[in-house]
Amino acid sequence: MGMVGTVGLVLHPRRDSKKAIDTILRWAAERGVTVLGLPEEVGRIDCSAVAVDADSLVERADLLVSLGGDGTMLRTMRLIAGRDTPVLGVNLGRLGFLAEIDVEELPDTLSAIDGHRYTVEPRMAVRTRLADTAELTAFNDIALVRTPGEGLAAVTITPAGHPFVNYAADAVIVATSTGSTAYSFSAGGPVVSPRVEAVLVVPAAAHSSFNRALVLPADEEVALELLPASGRLAVELDGMVVGHVRPGDRITVTAVPGAAKVVRLGTTFYERARRKLRVDGSIEVGRAEVG
Repeated sequence: MGMVGTVGLVLHPRRDSKKAIDTILRWAAERGVTVLGLPEEVGRIDCSAVAVDADSLVERADLLVSLGGDGTMLRTMRLIAGRDTPVLGVNLGRLGFLAEIDVEELPDTLSAIDGHRYTVEPRMAVRTRLADTAELTAFNDIALVRTPGEGLAAVTITPAGHPFVNYAADAVIVATSTGSTAYSFSAGGPVVSPRVEAVLVVPAAAHSSFNRALVLPADEEVALELLPASGRLAVELDGMVVGHVRPGDRITVTAVPGAAKVVRLGTTFYERARRKLRVDGSIEVGRAEVG
């Protein structure tokens, strides 16, 4: 008996996903598999996917398929956080770092998953809570970002209860290993394999004498406290503004290992990183002359 009885779809808000959806629906119809989607997403496309709310989608799906780019993949992972349901990323358009396949590979890939011929890559998340909000989960990063015209991000970093460094920067990013190739990377942070369970703290455009990133173990909480000299900062969750903090405010970030499971079918992190980051090397190494 196949593994997949119900497929859940999560769609990019703008990209054309009709070809991918039609492919999934044909594959599902041949096997008696149910296809579910969120009402606001499948409602804009003429298809036979069953519209259900987000809770029903994650409760009923044996497999979630993300159709879009990295943003859609991150949203899918946040939906399913804490469950063992695997997530398949299908790239629509630009090269997606988190996506595993292109649309043309869907039929064979779905059959491989149905036949248990795949592996999963656990992905760590980070969580925090703002005043008067529910717990917030991110799979790339949580960032405290300068608000234009309101001063720098001046933040004390306290890992495991031990104050360590004050950063003055345009932003302070707390990233997962997954997020090491996103905002953290653009700010000069290291590239980290997703197999490494670590939390990165990276200042962006640092104005302080110490401008190095920190790599912390996943079992240590890290607190970020805004100093009196700080401006009001936006709190970004995987690139989305979810609130603001002010001087004197303090947030604590904790890691959640294995919060989502991503389908892999043979590609490695290093192959994806080379393609996405265009890692070709900066030095031509010639053969040394012997004589």
